[in-house]
Amino acid sequence: MTMLTILVVDDNRVNLKLATVLLEKAGYTVLAATDGEAGVRLAGEHGPDLVLMDIQMPGIDGFEATRRLRADPAMAKLKIVALTALAMKGDRERILAAGCDGYIAKPFHPAEFLEKVAAALGK
Repeated sequence: MTMLTILVVDDNRVNLKLATVLLEKAGYTVLAATDGEAGVRLAGEHGPDLVLMDIQMPGIDGFEATRRLRADPAMAKLKIVALTALAMKGDRERILAAGCDGYIAKPFHPAEFLEKVAAALGK
């Protein structure tokens, strides 16, 4: 079985570490980026199976990083799930309209997080 690769893009190092540990324990290969610019670059270099994209980041936010990935024909079909604390009315719709395939709210429960990741990967 080939290990699936997940790119986690989050400027909060605690969230990034938690997601990385959970995903690695679940058997995934994890790539990590602390900003949108690095996330877009890593996605282009590695073609991960899934991108977990924080929305609120300094510089290029998750909306812009997602738009850049969607604009690249080589990455247009990439699965991108928002990983965000944005949970106000309308945020989910804005996130999906920006090109994300799904949404995981922070803070998340580890088991629920892994279930949502597996679902996003079609597992």
